Amino acid sequence: MVQPLLVYPDDRINCTSTDVRTFNQTLWDIIEDMRDTMQEHNLEALSAIQIAYPYNIIVIKQDSDYLELINPRILTQSDKFDSVESSSYYPSVTVTIQRDKNIKLVYEDRYGKINYKDISDKKLSSTIQRKIDYTFGGNLLDRVSKAKREEILDALSKDGIVPQESGDVCSTFSKKDYFISFSDKLIFFMGLSLLSPLFNFSQDTMDSIYSFNKIAFPLIISLLISFFFYAQYEAKKYRQCSSCQIGNNIGVMIKRGVIATIFAVGSYIIFG
Repeated sequence: MVQPLLVYPDDRINCTSTDVRTFNQTLWDIIEDMRDTMQEHNLEALSAIQIAYPYNIIVIKQDSDYLELINPRILTQSDKFDSVESSSYYPSVTVTIQRDKNIKLVYEDRYGKINYKDISDKKLSSTIQRKIDYTFGGNLLDRVSKAKREEILDALSKDGIVPQESGDVCSTFSKKDYFISFSDKLIFFMGLSLLSPLFNFSQDTMDSIYSFNKIAFPLIISLLISFFFYAQYEAKKYRQCSSCQIGNNIGVMIKRGVIATIFAVGSYIIFG
């Protein structure tokens, strides 16, 4: 089914796409919608987020067939060149962006099989890099200088095109990131404290470091819990924001919670 394309200033495009975890009919239906939309608008490539599906999916037309990239990641890249690019998101904008000619790509197909692909064709390489930018919440104007970006946005505003101010779409920055930023700083200092035995600190200093760790660990856990609940609030507020999805948030919590626990145990062994 043909889906409407997101066009500036619709800022749903700024949401980071979530990786596909289930390879089933739902995924295949999304891919078919992407193909239909590409045919309708005569597009050579499309990221799922460009039709408001917040999933890490890219489809590229190749002759009479389609290259389907699920959860693509660039492993290596080299040989930079200037690529002249445009996008359906900015229909009237053309910019020159520095891309890499040679890339090594890892991705999954529609059945979940992992594939690797070496690409040295400039057109295909730049197309893949541009579409991957979208999956990370970026777009063409994120790749140009600030002055060039302002020039383009000013020109668009003179044409009557201005950014939307709506509570129904997600912003590029989320306030929940404050919780993670603070917890990461505490985790960093907890890890750093484990190096204390390498220095000739006094016993009072060592006791103070241990006291800090005993306070930092429960504080980190509290911040992670607060992050989760605030993220759920944002998920309800910004229905299209994939970065607010519960799977992503749980992963963020588990990763930091495990690291903090390891550092807390290490602290107890060293200082306790």
